[in-house]
Amino acid sequence: MITYPVKGAPNAYQLGYGVIQQLKELTSQQQLLHGFLIHGDKSWEAAKPFIPEVSCTKESYQNRCTKSEVERLSQVAKNASADYIIGVGGGTICDLAKAVGNQTGLPVFLIPTLASNCAPWTPLSVFYTENGDFDGYEIFSTAVHQVLIDPALILTSPKDYLSAGIGDTIAKWYEADVLSNHLNEQPLSLDIALHAAKICRDELIKNGEKALVDHEKGNVTNAYVRVIETIILAGGMVGGFGEKYGRIAAAHAVHNGLTHLKETSNDLHGNKVAYGILVQLALENNLDEIRNMRQFYSNIGLPTKLKDLNITEFDEEMLYTVAKATVKPGESIHLMGISDASDVVNAIKTVESINQEK
Repeated sequence: MITYPVKGAPNAYQLGYGVIQQLKELTSQQQLLHGFLIHGDKSWEAAKPFIPEVSCTKESYQNRCTKSEVERLSQVAKNASADYIIGVGGGTICDLAKAVGNQTGLPVFLIPTLASNCAPWTPLSVFYTENGDFDGYEIFSTAVHQVLIDPALILTSPKDYLSAGIGDTIAKWYEADVLSNHLNEQPLSLDIALHAAKICRDELIKNGEKALVDHEKGNVTNAYVRVIETIILAGGMVGGFGEKYGRIAAAHAVHNGLTHLKETSNDLHGNKVAYGILVQLALENNLDEIRNMRQFYSNIGLPTKLKDLNITEFDEEMLYTVAKATVKPGESIHLMGISDASDVVNAIKTVESINQEK
């Protein structure tokens, strides 16, 4: 019998026009008197018109999600005598808010300003070093308290974030599939996770291109909302219900390896994960699927080759820098039984070679 803790969802989730205005009523009902609001400068400018006046101390984050930044923000929250945390922004802000909530023991309200990953849903934070290298992730015992999403606010974000969100979320299927396909029996919770993972792939291939056009035109359509919810809700459910069988495998490990090249420092998380999917498929020797995905990737602006990640020239040493970080102890690629850096190097070369095909 396979058992693991299920952390399927936040305490509450709402998506719709004007739902963020409920923040004041929700906190009042729960006798939460003073919040600590973490934001980025751009995200706050976009979100201000959507957020009601509530008693809170506001603080802009100063770094990516690092252990030291979480310590700093947690101390500011304590000094402010806050009794709940609000995170307004993208994945970094969501991860910081969740980590600060865990550190202080306070409930967390998340208001995403873009749909680039499932961070608003998941009870975990991804940590980086001060230099931007992947440093690990921590799963918390407490779920997010409230997630409030207004699609009109998501429309204010750059289109590239939505494209990257599609890349990050399509990985849910490929990683969950390879992590679970060897199991002779599956708990019901994993069936739910795999169903959500299949939705992630199918829904985004069906509606991803249209959603990006809608985003560019400023139209909130059914396809647009479905893509937002696929990225945040369905994407989050995969890991929430599947736990270690639904979280990450080689695609995210390759992302983590790529963070060790300065050329990729300005690339979005989802773009590097999307390239990681292709490398994972090469490791599985599923070359036809790489070819199948190339056109879709091109249509929505996802990288199909290293050049698309600003790596215009590379040598064996660079490839091994990525590969060694990809297979370092504790990385998720080991869940596939892969620990040899040369296997990763050869897989990257295979992806690059396929991209030379007509």
